[in-house]
Amino acid sequence: MKSEPLWLADQGDGTYQNPVLFCDYSDPDAIRVGDTYYMTASSFNYVPGLPILVSKDLVNWTLANYAIKNIPEARYATPRHAQGVWAPAIRYHEGRFYIYYGMPDEGIYMVSAKDALGEWDAPVCVLPGKGLIDPCPFWDDDGRAWVVHGYAKSRIGFKSFLGIFPMSWDGTHAIGDDHLLFDGREAHPTMEGPKVHKVNGEYYIFAPAGGVATGWQVVLRAKSITGPYTDRVVLKQGGTTVNGPHQGAWVDTPEGENWFLHFQSRGLYGRVVHMQPMTWGEDGWPRIGVEDEHPVPPESIACGEDCVQASLAANAADCGVPVLRHKKPNAPVCERTFEQTSDGFDGKLGLQWQFMGNWREDFYDMGEGVLRLHARAIPEPDGTLWRCPQVLTQKVAGPAFAAETAVDVSALDAGSRAGLVLLGGQYGGLAVVKTEDGGALRFIVSDGSGKGECTTQEIALGKGAGKISLRAELTPVAQNAATVQFYWKKDGGEFEAIGEPFAPARHTWVGARLALFAVPGEANVDGGSAAFDAFVVTKLEG
Repeated sequence: MKSEPLWLADQGDGTYQNPVLFCDYSDPDAIRVGDTYYMTASSFNYVPGLPILVSKDLVNWTLANYAIKNIPEARYATPRHAQGVWAPAIRYHEGRFYIYYGMPDEGIYMVSAKDALGEWDAPVCVLPGKGLIDPCPFWDDDGRAWVVHGYAKSRIGFKSFLGIFPMSWDGTHAIGDDHLLFDGREAHPTMEGPKVHKVNGEYYIFAPAGGVATGWQVVLRAKSITGPYTDRVVLKQGGTTVNGPHQGAWVDTPEGENWFLHFQSRGLYGRVVHMQPMTWGEDGWPRIGVEDEHPVPPESIACGEDCVQASLAANAADCGVPVLRHKKPNAPVCERTFEQTSDGFDGKLGLQWQFMGNWREDFYDMGEGVLRLHARAIPEPDGTLWRCPQVLTQKVAGPAFAAETAVDVSALDAGSRAGLVLLGGQYGGLAVVKTEDGGALRFIVSDGSGKGECTTQEIALGKGAGKISLRAELTPVAQNAATVQFYWKKDGGEFEAIGEPFAPARHTWVGARLALFAVPGEANVDGGSAAFDAFVVTKLEG
């Protein structure tokens, strides 16, 4: 089933609008190999993980593969929110693709492949240890190889430093001790996400600082990879609406242009991907974005707990600020692309879908326009969907949309339920419950406090209710906020609203997600299966 575009970055007139990906591709990194660009991003506890996107012009991107099928740790059989795969770096070295990523509770890992769009090798732990995150490999021209990385305070007790350790030339393991490389505590708090490059014999580390919401982009420069480094801020929010522009990838083009891809934190929409023009100055420093047309003087910033961060983010007189619309890179004309959302369930699951924990083949089967989700026993039930690995999710891919499907619960066991929800810092949605009397439709909510889930409205469906159609409509109310109204109907009926409008929010490090589910009514037992018709997502004006 072909999806309808919810957002088009390519304006069709030689320009593009930001974000180039209105979708939660957190901590993006990208490279060019020949005339093709490859991007990956954080995937946390969602699998398959490490998405691989491709493009020919840096504006039109297509999700084409994943580098890992499941997280190679048994405990991820239950969703481990805010854990898993963090901030990867993708590189191409001696004929192979490599992705390095941090798992903050386990260590630094690597996966590699001859073909980025084919099968990737099993992940290898390069350096075990808690709190090691955001790794970037670097193979130097002197025959030595290194990994530069950040630290997670929540696991190791400190942050704002970058670290470095030597690794084997084949990239599989550390061959020396990790040590501190740069201290950003005073000038660049929460420095993380380094990306290493070598230009004209000098070493450059592109690294974000200041935090996700209000941060900025820093570049470090040294004559030796081990330092000492000088630093410069090269991109800030300034007087624009693009908060926290940082953490991403410098990419050059065959035509000699330079561009910088980064994220912007957009609340429920997650961390969407922007692209900025980049130039190199005669002084050997890069400049990202454009001159600020509306600089905000530092004295106008109300200084509170985040005074330093807010001032640095706002006052951009000395560096570039983000663009919202710009001339496209010089590249061959490409077909305009957009995120896949709809799925006719005719063969394989669309690549837009990810399970919330490590998945098994017996979670589902499909064909002839029907997806059958099996209500498998939940490893660690707590009364919420958050602990159910078989919940099938996809990212929000545009500012305003409607999502619709129909579900038949006749093959569920009594007490089991299936439905459509929008997951976020809290969640809300519709659950069709199989009962001894036939079924019931419930509007369910969870406030994210860990105290479980409640039903705020219930409608008896009776015996022989057949398929129940479910619909969610998301409407923005501010740049980073929206409301969702749910609807339902029986076959042949008209949609009726149910429940109060729901305000979704991000959850831990990810944006809100649409999700389909089938879960058992009792702990530690399977509960039958539910059949879903095609999942259709359409654009709404908003």
